Amino acid sequence: MIITPPMEQIVKSVLNKAAEVYGIETHTEVSVVLADDEYIHQLNRQYRGKDCPTDVLSFALNEGEEPEILDEPEEILLGDIIISLETATRQAKEYGHSLERELAYLTVHGILHLLGYDHMTEDEKKEMRQEEEHILSFLGISRV
Repeated sequence: MIITPPMEQIVKSVLNKAAEVYGIETHTEVSVVLADDEYIHQLNRQYRGKDCPTDVLSFALNEGEEPEILDEPEEILLGDIIISLETATRQAKEYGHSLERELAYLTVHGILHLLGYDHMTEDEKKEMRQEEEHILSFLGISRV
């Protein structure tokens, strides 16, 4: 699948809005990989023990207390977000909205994981969904 400038722009817009809303410092770095199902399947199997593709994976680099490093670089490395464009395309069709909306949702979902949100319990899932919709609403992106 070809990655288009509008796809890149929606990812950047979501990350920038999340950074603004959550007060993420300007020198914070997030890596985003727009991948295919085969690649995300390999990662899902290797890191989560799930032998199937998924829509988005997040790998936080700042989990827990980090030791202080003298003369450390100014940048804060928040983590990596990997999104399957193949799965995003299927889900967009399934849910009846655009690929851009699905890509925006998966990006905000990924960044929230990097910020410590999770959805292991119903309460966590509800809170995360509210945060997702909160960020997307600032960008004028709704469920439809």
